[in-house]
Amino acid sequence: MQHILIIGAGRSAIALINYLETYATDNQWQVTVVDKDISHIHDQVSSETNIIRLDLFDAARLVKEVRNSNVVVSLLPARLHSVVAKVCVDEGKSLFTASYESEEIKKLEPEVKEKGLLFLNETGLDPGIDHMSAMQILDRIKDKGYDLKAFESFTGGLVAPDSDNNPWHYKFSWNPRNVVVAGQGGTAKFIQEGKYKYIPYNRLFRRTELIEIEGYGKFEGYANRDSLKYIERYNLQGIPTIYRGTLRRPGFCRAWNVFVQLGITDDSYEMMLKDGMTYRDFINSFLYYHPSDSVDTKLYHYMHIDQDSDIIEKLDWLEILNDKPIGLKKATPAQVLEKLLTEKWVLQPDEKDMVVMWHKFLYRVDGEEKDTCLTSSLVVEGQNNIRTAMAKTVGLPLAIAVRLYLEGKIKLTGVHIPTIKEIYEPVLKELKEYGVNFQEKIK
Repeated sequence: MQHILIIGAGRSAIALINYLETYATDNQWQVTVVDKDISHIHDQVSSETNIIRLDLFDAARLVKEVRNSNVVVSLLPARLHSVVAKVCVDEGKSLFTASYESEEIKKLEPEVKEKGLLFLNETGLDPGIDHMSAMQILDRIKDKGYDLKAFESFTGGLVAPDSDNNPWHYKFSWNPRNVVVAGQGGTAKFIQEGKYKYIPYNRLFRRTELIEIEGYGKFEGYANRDSLKYIERYNLQGIPTIYRGTLRRPGFCRAWNVFVQLGITDDSYEMMLKDGMTYRDFINSFLYYHPSDSVDTKLYHYMHIDQDSDIIEKLDWLEILNDKPIGLKKATPAQVLEKLLTEKWVLQPDEKDMVVMWHKFLYRVDGEEKDTCLTSSLVVEGQNNIRTAMAKTVGLPLAIAVRLYLEGKIKLTGVHIPTIKEIYEPVLKELKEYGVNFQEKIK
């Protein structure tokens, strides 16, 4: 019997666990899920699945569980994967994650390869399905000998149209903290028509691109932190344009920019929050002093917001200028904002989220005088606030890759991401059976 150890039972775990459970009996697999909080997981999984309460920093227990497994799946926050990875190397176990490949994990590659293990990272949605779906088309274009001129790629986790009932057109279906601090820690970098371009964080949400997807309307995209690293990862040396970004509904970025300019997305220092401090007080602490001007007036003046701007509707709906106590004694500005947004942007039990992905490829066919434009789009809607589109598109590709590995259909060793045909072809093929299917158009 082979043992699959899943570490982390968060928002994206259900789809992965349930998929592996469907193959467990026939393949004689034992699925074990460990997390420090397992209270929510029991009624979502099979009675045959082992559920164990485990604190990651209980080193002896972690080593024991890894040692008893054949393959490990880490669904922990990205910063914690290296802890699991080191144990996996020591115990000779392969590791699968949906998170960005870290420098700490890359440094383990000689040992991983020497022991004949596979550490497969970035096999979720973004990163994950974005890599696989893009590489499938890029390899097709290269195989035909076409001259690639541009590649653009955008992904967004949003709210489904029939659950969209707030002026931000947004609700959380993944880690709220990642939304609040998005774009921080560096300047967005990309190439446009052969020119290197840079967007600092303070301008990020004012430099957007408009995208329309048939049947779902318009979206706006802002640049991801570093598009340049995908030149090597996708083998696109010499490409004139490469740009990766995140999708929101139109109007979101302009309103979010108010928070950026105020400084309330800053996560680098703690504020002293007096007892009874309200969100109105919180906003006021970032504005200039005036003996008589209201907080509203100061904010609108400072941010150059017109009285008829739709930004005001968004701020009013969030109640960020209300006399509602924050209820925290110490917190970073970003943590205060996150607390409010987590309350306001919650996905209710009967509401659905939506995942949207869009790629654009410009290439020149020999003998033709103009470029061909190929677009590929994916839209997946969730079932409810537990079985979300985000959980499905993060969990399923990772689960499929684990199954293929255990069945001997992926024979790679070393540290990889799923840009290799041996991985992306079978994973994308099976994802179609679950409604994760791209629509291509050529102009």
